[in-house]
Amino acid sequence: MRVSGGEALRDRVERILREHEEVARGLYSLAPDIARAAQAIQAALRGGGRVLLCGNGGSAADAQHIAAELVGRFARERGAWPALALNTNGAVLTALGNDYGFDKVFARQVEALGEKGDVLVALSTSGRSTNVLLACDAARSKGMYVLGLTGADGGELKSRCNLCLCVPSKSTPRVQEMHILIGHILCDLVEQALC
Repeated sequence: MRVSGGEALRDRVERILREHEEVARGLYSLAPDIARAAQAIQAALRGGGRVLLCGNGGSAADAQHIAAELVGRFARERGAWPALALNTNGAVLTALGNDYGFDKVFARQVEALGEKGDVLVALSTSGRSTNVLLACDAARSKGMYVLGLTGADGGELKSRCNLCLCVPSKSTPRVQEMHILIGHILCDLVEQALC
């Protein structure tokens, strides 16, 4: 079967792949901070703490993915670790959204579940998601370590985190692709240290 415009489509695929590679190369400059982020998660888990994660849309899916790798396993057979994506309970989200507004759906959960020594992983490609920012504020007020994953200059998120990993791109798809790569690297480093 011959597809119309096949050559143009192939060219677009190759352009996207080149863009992905270029942004991925930019992560080398974040390597020391990614290692520091892994150490913060390791310290929380060693100390009996939890990892809470939050994000909207694609970032919500990334939060769930990373939580699943921690609770289940990434590459090594091991015990389960306590991690929870705060966007997964529909009843809680809709109740909080209805009673407090969507801006508070993550902060209220951090208030309920977060403890000193826990880590909040806050994902926002723009760094401007109000509900993620308020979750960071709630986490900091409880003495939690706040790790941000964002893009470009970090937006407001950068100033609300203990450590913020800013993917060097303004393209939402490329930033989200790097967030899941960073998430996988974090899981690998944590497993290596704790197993």
